[in-house]
Amino acid sequence: MSGAREGMLTLSVVNGLERGSFVEALGSVFEHSPWVAEAAWAARPYLSVGALHQAMMDVVRDAPRARLIAFLRAHPDLGTRLAVTPYSASEQAGAGLDRLTAEEYEIFTHLNQTYVERFGFPFILAVKGKSKEEILEAMRTRVNHDAERELAEAVSQIARITGFRLADLVAGE
Repeated sequence: MSGAREGMLTLSVVNGLERGSFVEALGSVFEHSPWVAEAAWAARPYLSVGALHQAMMDVVRDAPRARLIAFLRAHPDLGTRLAVTPYSASEQAGAGLDRLTAEEYEIFTHLNQTYVERFGFPFILAVKGKSKEEILEAMRTRVNHDAERELAEAVSQIARITGFRLADLVAGE
């Protein structure tokens, strides 16, 4: 195993997990959606973490539209002061979204509300490595996209987010 950190799963361990354990280990990678891991379990064994991620994203992309929209709605607003999953809390904190001024919080709240009213799901962005200014700029730009473009962009951002999460969780061999 190369480059593995303590607490990481190895790909061979992941490949050997029974369905319930697989879902328990990987179900939180996709925000409040363990059904993604459950559906991807049957395609084991995976030859790489990338192949595992691709299979999980295929589950998302192949979901009926109503389920895809419900999946997107399970994601938190960026900059929210509501409780979020540990993954989201860590990612948002890394971008400084846990330290917004009152004025910044109001701007984020307004843009989040406008976005949800327009598209029916929250603004989704892989915030890792981004500043709150970059995130605000992305929100201001994307709120003007058409619905199909934004749906595709949201799924693309989920691919980035979950790719980061899997890379932190599963070590390739």
